[in-house]
Amino acid sequence: MRIGILSDTHDNLVPTRKAIELFNRSKVEYVIHAGDYTSPFTLIVFKELNCPYTGVFGNNDGDKLLLQERAEGNLRNQPYLFTLNNRKIVVMHEHQVVEALADSGHFDLVVYGHTHKPDVRKVRKTLIINPGEVGAWLYGTPTVALVDLNTMEGEIIGL
Repeated sequence: MRIGILSDTHDNLVPTRKAIELFNRSKVEYVIHAGDYTSPFTLIVFKELNCPYTGVFGNNDGDKLLLQERAEGNLRNQPYLFTLNNRKIVVMHEHQVVEALADSGHFDLVVYGHTHKPDVRKVRKTLIINPGEVGAWLYGTPTVALVDLNTMEGEIIGL
């Protein structure tokens, strides 16, 4: 099962739409957003996704009630723990406990955002993914990640 991961869209609709188009072309079966949509209008383009998605709130997500309404219940407080394709996944925005969660051995996949820097690595048997920034406001390079939950391999894709 292939999934798409994105983070830090920060209201930048052009690369956000490109990310969704990439996920649709790649036929991902699920998408995870690691926070910082920023404004509720950003979620309008998520209606173009051809698969389900979930995400967590980030530190810049202000109007949580309207964000949750626009996301039709797909946003969660962090950390969000769930199982997909028999893989235990934890999603958060901030990065402070990523290493500890991966080192615990309780999760197959740890997803985070916030730093705007792409990160794909393994700690023991846990895959850690930070897809970088879609909004491209900080470093100027919009990126997302694709992960194969069968092989537990991930890659960063530039938009």
